[in-house]
Amino acid sequence: MAKTGKIYRVAGPVVVAELEAGMYDVCKVGKEKLLGEVIQINGGRCTIQVYEDTTGIKPGEDVENTGQPLAVELGPGLLSSIYDGIQRPLQVLRGLTGDFIGRGATAPGLDRKRKWDFKAIVKPGAVVKGGSVIGTVKESETVMHKILVPPNVSGKVVSIADGSYTVADVIGKLEDGTELRLMQIWPVRKPRPVTEKLLPVVPLITGQRIFDSLFPLAKGGVAAIPGPFGSGKTVSQQQLAKWCDADVIVYVGCGERGNEMTEVLTEFPEITDPRTGKPLMQRTVLIANTSNMPVAAREASVYTGITLAEYYRDMGYSVALMADSTSRWAEAMREISSRLEEMPGEEGYPAYLSSRVSEFYERAGRAATLMGAEGSVSVIGAVSPPGGDLSEPVTQSTLRVIKTYWALDAKLAQRRHFPAINWLTSHSLYLDSLAGWYAEKVAPDWTELIGRTRTILQEEEKLMEIMQLVGSDALPEKEQVTLLVARMFREFLLQQNAFHPVDTYSEPKKTYLIMKTILHFADLAKAALDSGIRAQRIVALKSKDKVADVKFEKGYEDFLAAANKDIEKEFAQLK
Repeated sequence: MAKTGKIYRVAGPVVVAELEAGMYDVCKVGKEKLLGEVIQINGGRCTIQVYEDTTGIKPGEDVENTGQPLAVELGPGLLSSIYDGIQRPLQVLRGLTGDFIGRGATAPGLDRKRKWDFKAIVKPGAVVKGGSVIGTVKESETVMHKILVPPNVSGKVVSIADGSYTVADVIGKLEDGTELRLMQIWPVRKPRPVTEKLLPVVPLITGQRIFDSLFPLAKGGVAAIPGPFGSGKTVSQQQLAKWCDADVIVYVGCGERGNEMTEVLTEFPEITDPRTGKPLMQRTVLIANTSNMPVAAREASVYTGITLAEYYRDMGYSVALMADSTSRWAEAMREISSRLEEMPGEEGYPAYLSSRVSEFYERAGRAATLMGAEGSVSVIGAVSPPGGDLSEPVTQSTLRVIKTYWALDAKLAQRRHFPAINWLTSHSLYLDSLAGWYAEKVAPDWTELIGRTRTILQEEEKLMEIMQLVGSDALPEKEQVTLLVARMFREFLLQQNAFHPVDTYSEPKKTYLIMKTILHFADLAKAALDSGIRAQRIVALKSKDKVADVKFEKGYEDFLAAANKDIEKEFAQLK
């Protein structure tokens, strides 16, 4: 039964009330019943983090405790939806209050009126347990929604039937009287259970050459994209959301500028999914909590996103979660912590910053689900360090727990090299575990080619320092050719145009063939040098520049085969 109390004090989004409650209970604050969450208990007083603007709220107003933690509704209708940080559907709220959401406006996360065609796959008498699939709903043209028994429920089915149901309708009953629905509710701060975590041995193919080749991410892996303002974090996140081979995408815009989220909200519905030919939104959930929206809801938004991702993982799907950006999430924690008068840690962030960041990323993983299938949640978090300072606490806390680090570089962005990933400071710890997959699915010598590519790029960095002192002409001829090959890698392989209809996505085979062609050129150049041919003649060859054009060609295999022949022909003419 709900308990009520009175507001004692108000400090921004933090309200102190004289109320009987438990930690993380959701409360309705004031006359407008603004949603809030208990985050501190001190004697008979509770500190409540309110998810909306508290202007006008005053001491003495009523507070009602629901007795339930912050939870999300899980069921058909999540895909194609746009939510705020606490799963209020923004499209529905817009219809109620206009473009600017009114205080206290609320709507259920899932549409209570829409009916779904449910097909049962169990019969009365069947024994089910948490995570069992009892039926399916065609949620979109591309995703079959599996209706699961909630993790904490088990028993014998006494009734269940096909039919057209809303998410709130009873579709079946268990022997102990438990009612089964299309919808289930789950607290966002509690990870959904799995049978076991599995090793990350399958890559998340992104279609971005620098990611898939030099710094791959595994399905169920965790990655971070730190970088200063204007270096391309949001575009990189959007590219990953558009083209990665996950079954479901959850995109969390956490504290980002409104115009950037507007791009996402307007572009995604128009993007055609390369896997199915259908709109990408049919397998996407968007959570928009922009910088001008309540700061407390921002703190909850990443938990809302990861819970939705875990739900689809439990169906056996591969899910990719984009969090843009975790720095804004950390800033929300800092603001709330200061209002609670907690002891600040480094740069004012709460002392528990590292543990919160770790808890969030630890919810990623490839797992055997309760229903016996294999699913994964891959988390890619953007980090926005103030002034591009990668030594600040949020970046360092993130680096301790992630395994793929895509470091954005402002200098590369200024040179118009996109994606502006610094290949010298980035790293991936998944290279060895994914080597077997690439050898089997792409090419046996994939790992060898990656190693040679990295070596040449590292050599270039050393040579550039010498070249700045003595000039390129003073370098030995072998080093001059090394610089040429490294430039080919940078311009032909690592640079990619996100806005070109062909170059925006590069499948692994295309990436492999570009690498192989460049290295073939390098081998021929080395042989030519050994036979006494001058480096200037090798640098002057025209055929190498044709490799750059393959980025924009759909028939890349034939194009590269022709380019290889031209390269071999020109080298033959040098002798």
